[in-house]
Amino acid sequence: MISLQTTPAWQALQAHADRFKSVHLRVLFAEDPKRFERFCHVLGDMVVDFSKNRIVDETLALLIKLAREADVESWRARMFAGEKINTTEDRAVLHVALRNRANRPIKVDGQDVMPGVNGGLQKMRTFVEAVRSGSFSGIKGDRITDIVNIGIGGSDLGPMMVCEALTPYRHADLNVHFVSNVDGSQIAETLKALDPARTLFIVASKTFATQETLSNAQTARNWLLEALGEDAVKSHFVAVSANTKAVTAFGIDPANMFEIWDWVGGRFSLWSAIGLPIALTIGMDKFEEMLEGAHALDEHFKNEPLETNIPVIMALIGIWNVNFLDIACHAVLPYDQSMHRFPAYLQQAEMESSGKSVSREGDVLSVNTAPVVFGEPGSTGQHAFYQLLHQGTQIVSADFIAPAISHNPTGDHHKILISNFLAQPEALMNGRTDTEAREALEAAGLAGESLENLLPHTVFLGNRPTTSILVKRIDPRTLGLLIALYEHKIFVQGVIWGINSFDQWGVELGKQLAQAILPELDDPKSNSDIAVSGHDSSTQGLINHFKRLCK
Repeated sequence: MISLQTTPAWQALQAHADRFKSVHLRVLFAEDPKRFERFCHVLGDMVVDFSKNRIVDETLALLIKLAREADVESWRARMFAGEKINTTEDRAVLHVALRNRANRPIKVDGQDVMPGVNGGLQKMRTFVEAVRSGSFSGIKGDRITDIVNIGIGGSDLGPMMVCEALTPYRHADLNVHFVSNVDGSQIAETLKALDPARTLFIVASKTFATQETLSNAQTARNWLLEALGEDAVKSHFVAVSANTKAVTAFGIDPANMFEIWDWVGGRFSLWSAIGLPIALTIGMDKFEEMLEGAHALDEHFKNEPLETNIPVIMALIGIWNVNFLDIACHAVLPYDQSMHRFPAYLQQAEMESSGKSVSREGDVLSVNTAPVVFGEPGSTGQHAFYQLLHQGTQIVSADFIAPAISHNPTGDHHKILISNFLAQPEALMNGRTDTEAREALEAAGLAGESLENLLPHTVFLGNRPTTSILVKRIDPRTLGLLIALYEHKIFVQGVIWGINSFDQWGVELGKQLAQAILPELDDPKSNSDIAVSGHDSSTQGLINHFKRLCK
């Protein structure tokens, strides 16, 4: 494999970065009155402003050359065509098929997947309408009032994030709960407040073999059986899985199993039956509105030239920040409380997809890949970690996201929120010079030694890159658009870095070692100071201390 750093496009970008690193954003804005117009893009009601990133026209032109050199357009076509671009697992990558509202045929191994997708959506609709209307009831005839989704990773983060983000669209008489952690406290505390006769469990696991999910599902099953007896499982459990045999063995009626296909990756699966808790919460019509929003972004990504393609530009600026400006952290900052789980969702989407150190061919990479992704809603985060964003020694890039219209207009709250959404990127861009800081302190009445001592603490270097995304409101269609935007950003970056964005072998080793340790926690022979074969002295020492503390 040719090293990415030796390619002409990469070397041109490196030379450009060497000349450009000392240029300040405030200078770029001062020199170019039309900077916002050139670097801002609009798609429907979504406005994406890239102008506060440390780029000029030449930067984007060179980045576009890099994308073409990496054959992004061809890889994009291969994904939409159903080719098996997930090479390590020999699978197609077709979350786009799940929201293919144009219903164009998409084939895998010569077979159109769309009849199955459409059939799955219809099955979801029938079930969702039955639960929401009350015609599907518990074993005692009680209406379902609480839904507990039991999953982990993509079977939890996506549905939870969407249900939270679309709170204004929830069914008034349905409460949704999410259990993912194998820590027994989560399932125990969740069940305490529920009535077994009115509770529906969704067990979401493609293999129906994930240890954390099955442990929680078994605890929920035992709780239900104790209250309602063995026959209750068929009336209170459904599954989203590809393993009919295991689902049936658990006691779930196969008629209440919703299929998921191997070409649907977990962190891209909320568009499938994994989104069943979403559909139950907001209704199938609203769920399909979310699919339509994502499809609109898919069409833009598929058809728009790279030069004006919003997810492509977003991906390229991310690569510019990580690989040429040495920015290793990225913050996602939604100025909408309902989006409070969006950063956590993107942590998985980006860090599990791009957190790779070998290429598709298995060669060790010579460049950095995924940044560390984190975030909290504004304005809460402003009083937590924004100090580091503004004055820390490590530069952090950031995405600011806000709706123009609040679902809960209360006094001046939303205007105050939006004033912060607008002010923070401006402050991160401009900073405050020594002269400006001095003037501000003098205006506050300080002088002499007091002023001089405080002055260095009030200087802000600025030049921190940000992207601002403004939408009309957070509704199902807009949320679908936003999620798909980030999905395609991740895909483009993976193509350029030469990695497989759709596997996650990095999560396996720790799980395998946990399986080996689990029986030792009950084995008296392991309660000695002699290291068990296969463990280091630290791990063995911790095992021994755990067992002593449990006595």
